[in-house]
Amino acid sequence: MSTTETRYCYRHPDRPTGLSCSECGRPICTDCMTAAPVGIRCPDHAGVAGRSGPRRAPRRRMAVRIPRAPGSAMQAPVTKTLIALNVVVYLVTAVQGAGINSPGGSLYLKMVLYGPWVGQGDWWRLGSAMFLHGSVLHIAFNMLALWWIGAPVEEYLGTGRYIGLYLVSGLAGSAGALLQAPTTPVVGASGAIFGVLGAMLVIQWQATGRLAGPALTLIVINLLFSFAVPGISWGGHVGGLVAGILITLAYSRLGRGHAAYGRLGIGGVVGLVLVAAMSIAIAYWKVRGYA
Repeated sequence: MSTTETRYCYRHPDRPTGLSCSECGRPICTDCMTAAPVGIRCPDHAGVAGRSGPRRAPRRRMAVRIPRAPGSAMQAPVTKTLIALNVVVYLVTAVQGAGINSPGGSLYLKMVLYGPWVGQGDWWRLGSAMFLHGSVLHIAFNMLALWWIGAPVEEYLGTGRYIGLYLVSGLAGSAGALLQAPTTPVVGASGAIFGVLGAMLVIQWQATGRLAGPALTLIVINLLFSFAVPGISWGGHVGGLVAGILITLAYSRLGRGHAAYGRLGIGGVVGLVLVAAMSIAIAYWKVRGYA
């Protein structure tokens, strides 16, 4: 039988923790961490002078610089797996379709989100469409965004909670796309990625006490782009964003705690189930007339 050693914050030896500084590897508690796009940092590596003893109301800063080498500080196994899966599916659909920039074929038709087909019983399309993409630029932009945004969020939330966030946000994105235009075929991981952005917004708020920052800036820019450019499913983006915010709030007990790395508790499970159920209910309401 294997055992796992309990680790304690190096500044507060009485506090068990699953967090560690991405720079030096020392264990830290939620009061000592600084959340940044390049990972979680201890006070010594976040530009905060070390001080002994507990702090009642620490002020944390969110780093705003874009990391130059995201893979150097993070393993992000789930994010890497999701990127690989999306790329593999794209290559298959490119081979079956009309070429590298024009995917199609039997797998594409089986996975694409289309309201009338969902109404006729193809409910798996609510989840499968998030692994399809319509062009090389489409998948390139989405996978780049997933790596830059998803990797630090995965490190912060932990594997299990990150998987739940991504998949349920993608489901909510599909529901939002159907709510906007149920008879328009939709593909892409954007709904799930907007869910990760929503999680980053909540994480930033918990770390700094402010909503204004890199996450909100990215959300505003991408939403403006979604509404301004024809052919983009803004409903899918908004649906995923709302889901990501709600799920991360559920992970943090509606803001009463931190969403930092830990086990998927009852509150988190309930949040995931409720958001998923609401997404399916919205999708059913929009497609029931096509059965």
